[in-house]
Amino acid sequence: MKFVICDVFTDKAFGGNQLAVFPDARGLGEGAMQALAREFNFAETTFVLPPQDPRHFRRVRIFTPKVELPFAGHPTVGTAAVLAALNSFDSGTIVLEEGIGAVTVELELGGRAPFARLGLEKEVESPPETPTRAAAAAALSLPEAAVRDAWFASVGVPFCFIELAERAAVDRASLDRAAWSEHFARAWAPSLYLFAGERAPGSRLYARMFAPAYGIEEDAASGSACAALAGRLAGRLGEREGTFTWRIDQGVAMGRPSLIEASAEKQAGRVAKLKVGGYSVIVGEGNMRT
Repeated sequence: MKFVICDVFTDKAFGGNQLAVFPDARGLGEGAMQALAREFNFAETTFVLPPQDPRHFRRVRIFTPKVELPFAGHPTVGTAAVLAALNSFDSGTIVLEEGIGAVTVELELGGRAPFARLGLEKEVESPPETPTRAAAAAALSLPEAAVRDAWFASVGVPFCFIELAERAAVDRASLDRAAWSEHFARAWAPSLYLFAGERAPGSRLYARMFAPAYGIEEDAASGSACAALAGRLAGRLGEREGTFTWRIDQGVAMGRPSLIEASAEKQAGRVAKLKVGGYSVIVGEGNMRT
């Protein structure tokens, strides 16, 4: 069965976040999909199927080495770029079916690499409870003074967002599994997305992400987290209308630098649309015996 390997949120081979895409996964059962995702051991592997709604382009299932996800950013962006390359698309828009429903992806082709931008028309979900700064600091092996704020949020996959005082603290962070197990393993969101930088729109943020519950020690680029982060930051702004954009560097500490563009559109004081985009580079393809 054919697969394609793609580096996502980068315009250079061997940067960004790795993704394995099976462009025609018909005939594969869920167990086989999970086994293949575990074999590749990338943060995610995607399996492309015919759509359930004929108005849509394809259905996509997303697996980490441990579990299936209803949605994720870098698999959506990378899968769209791979499908565009294989089907010789022009620039345009496609709709992919995922666990959270239909996801629109805008494609810009013909440049130095395919650029894909996913769009979601939904609000950011957050629970009433918030993690303590002390718990966040302990899970990251940092002093409490290094943590400015922490909250839970999701646009399909829940994250604990931890805002740190400076970029150096992001680099110093190291997952303390005992503290993570105590404070986050059974929390509303077990995955930790830590970042630093100015909150103002137009700023460039610096981030890392740990997701041990999903079998991901560290993620080089987390598009769904970036969408939720942009939505939360935009929601805190005083402006009631407009589109607000941030650029996020992630994966630098892993030697796989990624650049993610995340934006939120506000209408009548509420966040109505979220977008996340970036370049992707196909680096290889082959066949798996299944």
